[in-house]
Amino acid sequence: MQRFTAFGFGVPWVMGFFHQDWIHDGPTAVDVVAKHLAEESDEEVLAVRRDAHTLAGHLPSETLEVLWTAGAQYMPGFVGITGAEWTETVVGLCDARLSERPDARPLTGADTEDGWSQREAVVAEIERAGFLAAEVRAALVECARHCTPDLAFRVLLNAVEHAPGATLSPEQYQGMEAIGTALHYGEFVVDRVRFLVETP
Repeated sequence: MQRFTAFGFGVPWVMGFFHQDWIHDGPTAVDVVAKHLAEESDEEVLAVRRDAHTLAGHLPSETLEVLWTAGAQYMPGFVGITGAEWTETVVGLCDARLSERPDARPLTGADTEDGWSQREAVVAEIERAGFLAAEVRAALVECARHCTPDLAFRVLLNAVEHAPGATLSPEQYQGMEAIGTALHYGEFVVDRVRFLVETP
C-alpha cells in the first residue's frame, strides 16, 4: 500500500514553501501557496486540505502559530492574521483550486492513514527531541493527540530539519524510520533528516 508520493506532502509540504527566499515565489504568503497549489496534482491539494482542515478544527490559534513557525524555515510573522485565520485561508485556497476540478477523486487507501496505532510512538519521538523548544514539543503532542499522529509526525520532521543545533541519535532515527514505514511513507519523507544523525 503506497502513498501518492514518495516525498513530503500535506501541510508540512506547504510549510516548506517558506524558506529564506520565499518572496521570490510571490508577493504574499497567500500568493505563494496559490501558485504551488495551481501547479500540483489533485492528490497533493487534497492532502493539504485534509491536513489544514484537521488542524483548523482541533487546535487553538496560538498552537497553530507555534506549529506553522516551527515547521517552516522562515514563516512570515503572524501580524494582522491569526494562526486559525491562516490555516482556514489554506483550506480556502485548496477549495478554490479543487473547484476547478470537479472530477477530482477523493484520497483513498494509504493516503487516508491517520496513524492512530502509532500515537504513543510519535509522542515518544516528540518528547525525545529535546533540542526543540518546550512550546514546540507541547504543540506537537497536542497535534498528535487531538489531530492525527500522522500529521504531528510529519510536522515534527519539518521542525527537526529546521531546528538550530538539532542532532539525532541512530536510535532516534531508527524510531522515526519505523514510524514512517508503519504510516506507508515514501522513501524520502523520513530520509531528509538522516543528515542529522550523529556518527560514532
